[in-house]
Parts: sequence; structure tokens; C-alpha cells
Amino acid sequence: MARSKARVYTCCALMLLCVIAVIVIICVLVRRKSSHVLCPNDTFSSAAVAADTKTCSEIGRDILRRGGTAVDGAIAALLCTSVMNPQSMGIGGGSIFTVMDSSGKVKIINSRETVPKNVKSNLLQSCPKTFQLISGPQWIGVPGEIRGYEEAHRLYGKLPWSDLFDPTIRLARDGFPIPKILGRYIAHLDTNQTQSLKKLYSDEDGNLLKTGDFVKLEKLANTLKTIATRGADAFYTGRIAEDLISDIQEAGGTLTAQDLAGYRVTVTDAWKVPLGEYQMFIPPPPAGGILLSLILNIMKGYDLKPAALSAEQKTLTYHHYVEAFKFANGLKKHIRDPKFSSEDVKKFTEESFANYIRSLIKNDQTHNPQYYNMTPYVDAMGTTHVSVLDQYGSAVSVTSTINHIFGSKVFSPNTGVILNNELSDFCGKADNIFPGEQPPSSMAPTVLKSPSKTLVIGGSGGGRITTGIASVRLQGNHAKCHLDKLQQTNAPRCCHSERCCARNHHFLIRKIVVFLLQALMNHLWFGKSLKEAIAAPVVFVTSDNAAQFESEFDQDVIQALKDLGHKQIPQSAFYSVVNAVEEVDGCICAVSDARKHGEAAGY
Repeated sequence: MARSKARVYTCCALMLLCVIAVIVIICVLVRRKSSHVLCPNDTFSSAAVAADTKTCSEIGRDILRRGGTAVDGAIAALLCTSVMNPQSMGIGGGSIFTVMDSSGKVKIINSRETVPKNVKSNLLQSCPKTFQLISGPQWIGVPGEIRGYEEAHRLYGKLPWSDLFDPTIRLARDGFPIPKILGRYIAHLDTNQTQSLKKLYSDEDGNLLKTGDFVKLEKLANTLKTIATRGADAFYTGRIAEDLISDIQEAGGTLTAQDLAGYRVTVTDAWKVPLGEYQMFIPPPPAGGILLSLILNIMKGYDLKPAALSAEQKTLTYHHYVEAFKFANGLKKHIRDPKFSSEDVKKFTEESFANYIRSLIKNDQTHNPQYYNMTPYVDAMGTTHVSVLDQYGSAVSVTSTINHIFGSKVFSPNTGVILNNELSDFCGKADNIFPGEQPPSSMAPTVLKSPSKTLVIGGSGGGRITTGIASVRLQGNHAKCHLDKLQQTNAPRCCHSERCCARNHHFLIRKIVVFLLQALMNHLWFGKSLKEAIAAPVVFVTSDNAAQFESEFDQDVIQALKDLGHKQIPQSAFYSVVNAVEEVDGCICAVSDARKHGEAAGY
């Protein structure tokens, strides 16, 4: 009898478990179905990619649809961008990935360029002292882009490596119409310094191609095919490496085969910064995430809400913002490669530091450059950014660059690769550089996570055609060193002479951070949708602390800021952009910035 009862109880328990399992499955299916129905028409239910062009967003999306991860989609979209917007990035440059896996863990994969072993000891003495682009073979850093893809794919990829290359190989080999942004920059290649690039983008009669003209990149297609077939090693050793180094050295560069073969990627934990309901994940130095977090923490202390953009408060809000940016400009010098610097800069992400800086900001005035402990230096140019959310719950925010427009302007005819000019990023930020060191960067690929939301966001600097170095001497004695009060014995030494200040305090935050910051503020605090937040006109704080406004910015605020004493300069075309993907309660919104004619894609 006891055994019979036990069997009955066991059967009942099994039946109950089966019923529960069926109910759970039905609930999941119903929830998925309902989420598809409830998601607005302009959102997606599974995955999305936001890249600089519609073509590249769609290539990334198709990789996701085939079962690829966020990293797979990001790599495919980046490879596409290297063909569609080669003035901004390519395999001759470097990148930083911020990757959140499905469990919520976040890693940074840093494959930025490094200083070659045979770098000229007096290179930084060649930094320009007037407004101009910095180009030439002496500024080429060791490219890390492909090694970055390799490591990201090894850690997080799912589809075969070669599958990520195939769409771009076809695009480069078959040809495509030149996009509008690329067309604008091709028009500026008609100089003696750009003959090889000019030939690449010229017709049979030697005329520069224009927007809409058809172009094929067969040498690059061959290089990508070899890398797709043989792996990343094919770029860093073997025939491609030999051809690449030969072309660079023929142009006058210092890279060697040993530089390429010895390149290594850095993988670290992301830095986590509390931001309201979110945890914000940023890359550590030498990336620019630390300064992004500083300005957000400063502005957070003003308890910003949509009313902050009302007529009564809007001027004060932007006054605080511009002042915060000036102080952040003054800290850029401290953001160096941690392998070559012992300074503890993580304190810049702490609320106590932001509170201190906020105490120095006055509501009714601005100050001279000494007050912010800085002088101006380089304004930056082209990069690209890709944001991805996949169907598995993982996310990628990745920024890639060859630095200025068309990088060093050195083109490798044997490989089809355009080389970076990344060493110019040391200009104004360092007195010397070391082999293997990564330059300071404003790249800040970011992931924000709350209990119900995931926001993947990052910016890229389109910059201006004419930009560069401004060397401005400080007048009179240097103001007191504000950092002493907070950092005490660990504080950087105050300057006591014009020469010291000019040498030690040339720094700037680039437009990457400008656009990213204002998009985040607009979305998180001012109540704008993601699309509205990215599209809203911005103010850019230049290297010499001048405000530069997009054409549609509020004219009353511009005049009010001028009355407060803010220096202003006329704006030129802004091609800096923000690309973002956000998941809220199962629905995914993806936005590619219209400034670069981008369009996101998903399913």
C-alpha cells in the first residue's frame, strides 16, 4: 500500500512539474508574441545595429539574423565602414570595444595603435604650431584594428571568422557608388601630399571621383580575402605585412616588420560609474571615457530635468555645461597609457572630484584660461562608431579610427590600406613618447545598464576640413592649482611660468565626447527620445575654450552666453555623430546620426 501511495505521489508530482513547464513555455511564447505586437513600428524586437551608413548597418544586421553575436555584427559593420567611409577608419588604424556579454559582465578590448620602436626621438618637435592637418609617414602608429577584431571574435564571436569579411569583400571587389560624406572629402585630395590616394579615387582621365560615382577597391578586397582565409596573422606576418612595411618605408615611415609582428591587444575590465538608475561602463585610459564620466557627474549635481531647457533656465544649464567642459579640457594631459604612467586618474570618475569642480563654477561669470588649468591644442577629426544589441542579450559599443581625415594620407598601393596618423595625438599632450605606448584618445564607447534598460552609445568625430594645432601663450602668472586642494600630495605640480604652462597644459576633449555627452544629457535628463536627443543641435567647446554652435542652436542662448563672457567663434560644418541602440522592456530603438547620413537596421 505504501509503495502504491508513493507511486501516486510521484506521478502527481511529475504531472505537476509538466504542467508548470508547459505554463512557463506558453508564458514565454505569449510574452514574445506580445512584445512583437506592442513594440512601436520604428523599433525592433530582436536585435539592431547603428553604423555610419545604411549599407553597413544592414550588413551587421544580416550577420545577427544568421545567428551572429553582437561582436560578429560589429566586426562586419566596421569592415563595411572601412570601405564606405575610409576617410574615418580602416584596417590601417585601431579601435576600442566595450563588450557586455549576456550575463552583464563588461570587458574592454583595446587595439589602438602604438608607437613603433624606431620612432624619431625628436618627433614631437615637429608638431605644428598653426592650424593645419597633421599628415605624413612619420606619424604612423602600429595598426591594431585586425588584432582587435581577432580578440573580440575569439572571446565573443559565434559565426566563422571569414563570414564576417565576405559582404565587404564583395562590396570592395564589385564596387559601389561613393557616399555623400566620402565624396566631400575626396574633393580635398588634389594635393601633392595625396597623389596615391588621389589616384585611388580618380577616373581613367585623372579626374577626382564625385559623390555617386562608382568605385572599386580591388587591392583592399584581396587583402581582406587573405585575412578572412588565413586569419589575423596574415596581416601581421607574411606577404601582406611585407608589402605593407615596404610601402610605408618607401613613403618615409619608421614601422618595421618587428613592430607588426609584436603588436598585442589589451583586454581589461570596464570601469563602472554610477549614473542615476544606470551603471555606466567606460574604457579606462588612455581612452576618453574618464572625462565623459567627469562631465556627466558635474552636470548630474545640478539635478537636471526637462525644465532645465525652459526659457528661464536654458542659458544657465548651458553655461554650467560649457564651464564643466573647460575644466575637463584641463585634465586631458593626465590621461596617458597606464603602462607608461603611474598617476591614479580613476579619482576623476568619483563624485567627490565632480563636486569639487562644480564648486569652482560660478553662475554669473566665466574665467580666463589659467583658471581652468589648461591651454589649447589639437582639434580632432575622423572616426567611426558602431553600436549593437543582439538577440542573446549581449551588446557592443565600438569606436574605430585612423585619426585625421584619411589618417596620415599614406596609402599602401600593394595592400589597399590607408595608414593612420595616430602619433599626432601626442602633440600638446606629452613631452616625449615611448615605443609601445598608446596615444591619448577621446574615444569613449559606452554601455549603460539599468534593471529595465540597456543603452549602447558612442560618438565619432567628423571634424572640419581645416583644423589642427593652436599654440596660445598664457598671459601673466598662473592661477592657483585647483587640483592641489583635492589631490593633496598626489596632485600634479602647479605651473609658475608661461613656458611651463604652455608645455604642460595643452589639451582638449574632442567632438566625440561633445556629441556623446549632449546626447546622453538630452535623453537621460531632458526627456528627449533617443532620436531627438541625437539630432538636437549642440555646442562644441574648442581647444581654446571658445563656444561653437550648430546652426540651429537657440540664438537667444548664444547671445546670453556671450553676455556672460563666453568666447565664441563661427561654426563650420559638424560631421561628428552619435550612433546608439537602446533596449527598453524588450523593444529596441536604434539611431544612426543623420549628420553623417547614417541609418540603423534591425529585426
